[in-house]
Order: sequence, then structure tokens, then C-alpha cells
Amino acid sequence: MNKKLYVGNLSYDTTEERLRSLFSEVGPVDSVAVITDRETGRSKGFGFVEMGTEDAAEAAIERLNDTELDRRTIVVSEARPPRERSERSYGGGGQRRNGGRGGSRGRDEMY
Repeated sequence: MNKKLYVGNLSYDTTEERLRSLFSEVGPVDSVAVITDRETGRSKGFGFVEMGTEDAAEAAIERLNDTELDRRTIVVSEARPPRERSERSYGGGGQRRNGGRGGSRGRDEMY
């Protein structure tokens, strides 16, 4: 059974190929994803590696956590399941102050 790992503190120059190569030295790699910004396409400095076996995942954590990759000390740990995103409500109800905008004006001063 495969296991997903979180890889943090990546250099913005680290590629998916580079990560795959590094983790392949430890065991079979099923998938690699470096997370990028939607607008700029630039790396966000973290990614995920899915190892082929649980043993390979444990070995990768032990061998690669706190090691250097592309001039950065990386963090490797078991990935946590994604949090469910809550539905954002933009309806009234008086929960937002100042009309939902920053600033120091009170609600009465805005109108």
C-alpha cells in the first residue's frame, strides 16, 4: 500500500524530477507533485511524494528529513489528510464589521 509524504522547505528551483530522483534512492515512488501558485506558476516551497510501500515511506522520512536539497534543509513527514474547506457565507447576520472591509470606520460612517 502506498503512503503519501509531505516535503516542505523546498527551494523554489526544486523540480518534480529532482524530488523523484532523490526519493527513488530510498524506494519505489508512485507520484510526485510540487505545489505551485495558480496565478504565477511559481513553486510554493512544498510538495508531496507518494511512495510505493509503507516501508519505503518510513525509510524516506528517516533518511531524508532534515537533509539538504538544492541548498535548503527539507522537512519530510507523513502527509495529513486535507482539511475540508468550509462554505464561506457572505450573507448578512451582522457577523462582519465595517462591511467586511478593513479600516477603522464604523458601520454608520460608511453610508
